[in-house]
Amino acid sequence: MKSLILSALLTLSAAPVLACETFTLGDLNIEHAWSRATIGANRPGVFYVEITNNGSTDDALIGIATPAAGMPMLHETVVTDGIASMPHAMSIPVPAGQTVELAPGGYHGMLMGLTTTLAEGDSFPVTLSFQNAGEVVVNVEVLSLRAEGPDCDDAN
Repeated sequence: MKSLILSALLTLSAAPVLACETFTLGDLNIEHAWSRATIGANRPGVFYVEITNNGSTDDALIGIATPAAGMPMLHETVVTDGIASMPHAMSIPVPAGQTVELAPGGYHGMLMGLTTTLAEGDSFPVTLSFQNAGEVVVNVEVLSLRAEGPDCDDAN
């Protein structure tokens, strides 16, 4: 019983650690990669991340790929006359010296055709493709259905 409780505590404490990993690709720092749990595999999932361009040259996120979804896409939430829509985004600018967040209510990754339900505590890889910097694979932590993002202040 003690080992079961310890295992559960380690699993719970590991969740924010994965979402708080930092990945580097050239002048880009990629961190806070997370997703929300889904009700089932027949509903789309989401992917959020923070990208900081420490360089002097603009870049752009031009695509995402993951084995967790058959059709991952970049989207942007747009509100017009009080009605929200989520059109496909061909690319997401990552200006030099700035940070871009894929976050609820803005740019995000839409994970259509999930291969399985995304359960809290799970993780999956996402390949980010950038116009100039190339590709990097990041680990994505699945947080609760109501999460607003990882709590990285408590990760260490």
